[in-house]
Amino acid sequence: MTELLANHVAGRWQTGSGAGSVLKDPVLGTALVRVDAGGLDLAAAFAFARETGGKALRALSYAQRAQLLAKVAAVLQANRDAYYDISMANSGTVKNDTAVDVDGGIYTLSQYAKWGTALGSARHLSDGAAVALAKEGAFQSQHIQVPTQGVALFINAFNFPGWGLWEKAAPALLSGVPVIIKPATATAWLTQRMVKDVVDAGVLPPGALSIICGSSAGLLDQLQPMDVMSFTGSAETAATIRAHSAITRHSVHSNIEADSVNCALLLPGHAADSEVVQLLAREVAREMTVKSGQKCTAIRRVLVPQALYDSVAQAIAAQLTKVVAGNPRNDSVRMGSLVSREQYAVVQQGLAQLLQHTTALHDARHNALVDADPAIAACAQPVLLGCQDPDATASVHDIEVFGPVATLMPYRNLEHALALAHRGQGSLVASIYGEAHYALAQTAIELAATHGRVHVVSPEVAKLHTGHGNVMPQSQHGGPGRAGGGAELGGLRALDFYHRKAAIQAQPSVQQALDN
Repeated sequence: MTELLANHVAGRWQTGSGAGSVLKDPVLGTALVRVDAGGLDLAAAFAFARETGGKALRALSYAQRAQLLAKVAAVLQANRDAYYDISMANSGTVKNDTAVDVDGGIYTLSQYAKWGTALGSARHLSDGAAVALAKEGAFQSQHIQVPTQGVALFINAFNFPGWGLWEKAAPALLSGVPVIIKPATATAWLTQRMVKDVVDAGVLPPGALSIICGSSAGLLDQLQPMDVMSFTGSAETAATIRAHSAITRHSVHSNIEADSVNCALLLPGHAADSEVVQLLAREVAREMTVKSGQKCTAIRRVLVPQALYDSVAQAIAAQLTKVVAGNPRNDSVRMGSLVSREQYAVVQQGLAQLLQHTTALHDARHNALVDADPAIAACAQPVLLGCQDPDATASVHDIEVFGPVATLMPYRNLEHALALAHRGQGSLVASIYGEAHYALAQTAIELAATHGRVHVVSPEVAKLHTGHGNVMPQSQHGGPGRAGGGAELGGLRALDFYHRKAAIQAQPSVQQALDN
C-alpha cells in the first residue's frame, strides 16, 4: 500500500485515522501516496497555532521574522530537486512549468525576506502621520497596524501546490501570524513535502506552520473572530464559504480568489505582420499551454480588430502547432498533463459547451501524445476557438475552461473592445498590446475598474515584460467581481490582510513612545 502522508498539527506529525485518498500520477495513472485528515483534533490544532505559534512570532520584530523567511527559502532551495520530481509525478508538469510553481514560491519568500528586513526592529506599523485633534496638536490621533492575534487558514487550489502556499505564507509569517494550510487533495504531496522539510529543519517556532491534508470538513468551524481565511478555488465553493457563520456572524476576515475569464486586447491600428501581432500570438499560445492552461491568470479571451481576426487566428495557430504534449519525462514534450482524469473530464465538458457556440480555429485534440496513453493520461491538447458574434454569445464570457483553451473574438472599435473586456464581470488580469503609449495608458485606466492587474506590452518591452499570467510579488494579485474581490501580494500591501488597524488617540509624548 502507498505511503499515508502525515499532517502536522499541534506541534507534531499525525496521520489520519482513515484509509485516505489516493493521489495518482496523471500521466501514468499509477498510485503515488495517500492523504487523510480523519480523526484529527482540529480544535487543539487551531488553539496550538494561535497560542503557541502566534505568541512566538509576535515576540519577534519584522526584521527577525524576515530572517525566518530567508531560512525557509534556503531549506526549500536545498530540496528543490525533490520538488521537481514530485511535481512531475503528481501534477504532470514539465520542468519549465514546475519552475513557475517551485522557484516562484522560493522567489516570493526571498522578496518578503528582503522587504521585511527593511522594516527593522518594529513590532507594529504606522499608518500615516499623527493628526491634531486639539489646538496646537496637544492631543493627536495616530493610526497603527498590529498583527492580528489569530491564525491564518489557507484553503488552496490544485494548480499551484508550491507557490500557492508560499505567496500567502510569506506575508502572513512576516506579519507575525501562524499559518494552517489545507492544500487541494489532488496535488497535496508537494505542499506536504515542502512543509515537512521546513518543519523538520526547525527554522520556525512550533505552531507557526501547520498542514492538514485531506478533507476540509470542520476547518471553517474552528475559525474565531481574530482569525483570517484565504481561499483559492471555484466560485461555487467560494459562495459556500461566504455563507459560513465564521464569515457572516464572526466577521472573520476572508480573502477569495475565484473564477476569472481573463482577456488579451490588441489595440487597433496595426498591420497583420506587425511585431505587436506576433507578440500577442506568442503570449496567447504561451498562456494556453503553460501548466496546460491550469492558471487562474491564463488568457481565456482574445480581443482583436475585426479586420485582423483571420490573421491573428493564423498567427496563434502557428505558435500552437509547435506544442508537443505528453509525458513530461520525455525531453521533447513541451506541455504535460492536467492534474487528473477527473479534471480532464471537466475540461472536455466545458470545451463541448463552448463549441456549441464557437468554431475551432486550431484543434489539436486528435494529435498523438508522446509516451502517454490517451485512455489513461490526463493530457489535453490545445484548442483555439473563434466567436464571430461575441455580443450575442454569453458563454464565451461566462465559461472558464481550466485547460489549454482560449477564444478569439473580433471587435468593431475600441469602445466595443472595452465593453467586451468588461463582460468578464471582474478578472484577475487583462493584457493590452500596442505601440502608441497614450492609447495604451488610457486603455489601461479604462480596464483597471474590472481587473486586478493590467499588463501592458509594446515592442520596447518585448524581452523585458514578465508575462500576462505570471504573478509577481511586487504587484497585486486578485480581482473584483467574479474573480472573488480579493487582493494578495503587492509588496508590503499584503501585510494589511494580516494586521488590525487602530487609531491611538493621545498626547504627543505618548504617540512618540509608540515607536520605542
